[in-house]
Amino acid sequence: MTYHYLALGDSYTIGEQVPLHDSFPYQTVQLLRNYFARQHVFLAPEIIAKTGWTTDEKNDHISNITLLEKYDFVSLLIGVNNHYRGRSVENYKEEFAHLLKQAIVYAGGISNHVFVISIPDWGKTPFAAERDVQKIAKEIDEYNHACKEISLAHHCHFIDITTSQRADSHLEEFIAEDKLHPSGKEYSKWAKMFFEKIVEEVSKS
Repeated sequence: MTYHYLALGDSYTIGEQVPLHDSFPYQTVQLLRNYFARQHVFLAPEIIAKTGWTTDEKNDHISNITLLEKYDFVSLLIGVNNHYRGRSVENYKEEFAHLLKQAIVYAGGISNHVFVISIPDWGKTPFAAERDVQKIAKEIDEYNHACKEISLAHHCHFIDITTSQRADSHLEEFIAEDKLHPSGKEYSKWAKMFFEKIVEEVSKS
């Protein structure tokens, strides 16, 4: 069987500052290819993401493009730029819910084929050294609480990468050159978590 995967997001989905093959969507597909060998075919991910995108900008963009009628798997990681620009959690919840519903449509209405990735805590990175990191962490937790609640209410997967990212963000090998985005080594951890969830779903079919 051939699988199509759509990755929706922002700079963390693109893999800002790292080669494309080190982004978590590409690393996930490679893990799947290695695991299933010739049993299944996993095409390269189709990535619809841009550095700096907020939920409304993502919504506006996908409303004006044509994608495949159906994807086997869809990932969604969005919200860090909403927080960075000082937008409220309530505003995020409304716009994220709309995006998630669209992601489910892209997944052919199969909600458990949609995988929501938690929002990284940019306050833990060297980039935020002069910021109120405790305040940022509290607000990111509020965003992720809302993100998880909405995802589970729609019967989608929620993958917590924030715990890992927070633990690694002070380590040089897990941070890209801009001192903000993850390195390929950190993305590999996200890919492994995502890969394991997809394997579960493929095994059910």
